[in-house]
Amino acid sequence: MEEYTVVQQIDLKDQHILIGNGREGTKLLSTSPAEEDEENDQKEDITVTVELEDKKPLIYRISEVPPPHLLIFFALQQCLLSIGSPLAVTIIVAEVICAQQDEAIKTYILSSSFLMIGVSTFAMSTFGVRLPVFQGPASTYLIPLIAMSTLPEWKCPNIFKDSRHDNITVLMADVGNGTVIPAREVIENKLAQLSGSLMLAGGLHFLIGATGLIGILIRYIGPITIVPTVTLVGLFIYKAAVKFCETNWLLSCITCAVNLILSLYLSKRQTPIPMWNRKQGFHILWFPFHQVFSVLLSIIIGWIVALILTVAGTMSDDPDSIEQFARTDARLHIVHESDWFIFPYPGKVGSFSFSLGAFISFFMATIGSVLDSIGDYNAIARICRVPPPPRYAFNRGIAVEGLMSFFSGAMGCCHATVSYGGNIGAMGITRVVSRSVFQMCGLLFILFAVFAKLGAVFIAIPYPVIGGSSLISMGIFIGVVLSYLQTVDLNSQRNLAIIGTALLLGMMLPYWITNNPQAIDTGSDDLNNAITMLLSNPSFVGGTFAFVLDNTVPGTLKERGMLHQLRELNPDEFADDDETYEDGLETYDLISSLPSCLANSSLARRLSTFNKRKTSVGR
Repeated sequence: MEEYTVVQQIDLKDQHILIGNGREGTKLLSTSPAEEDEENDQKEDITVTVELEDKKPLIYRISEVPPPHLLIFFALQQCLLSIGSPLAVTIIVAEVICAQQDEAIKTYILSSSFLMIGVSTFAMSTFGVRLPVFQGPASTYLIPLIAMSTLPEWKCPNIFKDSRHDNITVLMADVGNGTVIPAREVIENKLAQLSGSLMLAGGLHFLIGATGLIGILIRYIGPITIVPTVTLVGLFIYKAAVKFCETNWLLSCITCAVNLILSLYLSKRQTPIPMWNRKQGFHILWFPFHQVFSVLLSIIIGWIVALILTVAGTMSDDPDSIEQFARTDARLHIVHESDWFIFPYPGKVGSFSFSLGAFISFFMATIGSVLDSIGDYNAIARICRVPPPPRYAFNRGIAVEGLMSFFSGAMGCCHATVSYGGNIGAMGITRVVSRSVFQMCGLLFILFAVFAKLGAVFIAIPYPVIGGSSLISMGIFIGVVLSYLQTVDLNSQRNLAIIGTALLLGMMLPYWITNNPQAIDTGSDDLNNAITMLLSNPSFVGGTFAFVLDNTVPGTLKERGMLHQLRELNPDEFADDDETYEDGLETYDLISSLPSCLANSSLARRLSTFNKRKTSVGR
């Protein structure tokens, strides 16, 4: 919205005046020639103060590079907005592989996750879809991890500390029948199965984009399929939030309330920031600081409250109590015991193996992350005021995501990376959409990964603080997904029946299979586990049902919301002459971003031709 500042006074009888405030709307005051003749005498002495100074819709466009000091500030801001998710995913991964008490493994998983976040974010912004995309641990991969933890073969044995070996505490695992083995053997075995399965799923993810298959699949995957698939992900991961919040519900509610007040109730307010410079002297800068940093501020305030409750002795100090994870002093030893530096690399925590059930679940999560990325890419393009991504940009972005998922498996992260919606909203608030900001953000996360002491500090954050801060982000995640329905005809009984039934089945079957884990009996243990994992995945159940019905029940493209999607995927064919962009389709051109010595090479020319050919073939 354009804003204006007072510059002059204008006589109403001679001018058509545009007045108003960008935050409240604009109003055009004009009169017809006949009305002017009748009212001139009455308005001769009337003047009005108007605002005429135009502001740019974007502070920094996608192709612009902010000054170095602002670049680092903007990048750090984006990093802090998303720091909670890798922490939560790391803790969930540690619980699945039975490493709740192995702080060294948890620190390594967090460091490797930070490394892959950094590499993925830099690669996606530079070589992938080339939009300012933040890549983080995919929420869709939480479902298979949580579902696997309920299966008998993935149940964790009784793990206890043994201090009899030269006064050194060693974690031991009682695997049954009186057999006790080092817990690290159990941990590394589970980690190897998840890592190898994720590598294979990531390889297939890469092929979906590299072969241009996404251009074919998108013709059959519309909003009616995407919404139930991804919404069920958000509805199912409430179990992850409960794991953190139940350690101290009061602390979780306080953290969530602070986040809610700063991000929603005060969203229309500005924060007064005292400033001074030589030109203006002392002055007040009004900026939505509290909204931009609502997640960070809620974590800090929640952490301070947790410290007060810990010092006051209101939380139990019993090591076996669930409140132990809510205390600020429960895991301080991790910071002291951690190395200053750590260098994650593929295979550092052991070799790789394979689990059919884990692979199937990871591949279903891959499909969900692809659908999520399709919606996020289009949303980012709108925020950046650039044309919607063409098909070759989608293919390249999905291919890079798959490649990063493969390396995430090799690094032992046990989760893939996908675009984050929260950072899209932050760009809309700050009006800073520079690609270089996210490239710098990727480099900062790589620094966090290598500096192990910093990762250990993040692990020490009390569980209820993480749970409370994640409640709002999970809710926004579900809301963003539901917004895809705005292009669908919600007056159609066909659409309502498909969406409602898909959501219902997606919750019913996983609930039934959880209560009856032995209900599937085909005579083959591997096949039983594979089917059980599929039926335990709500996004697979609901998404498959919605996909089949949406493509078999008669319905027009407009009714299904597919016309809008085709326009976004084919900007050249569905061009809107009234649409104004800050940058054009050159935003997605990979060749123009390369140094001249590489851009003029035969390989670069072939790649450019290949991309354009992929676009035309996909249509």
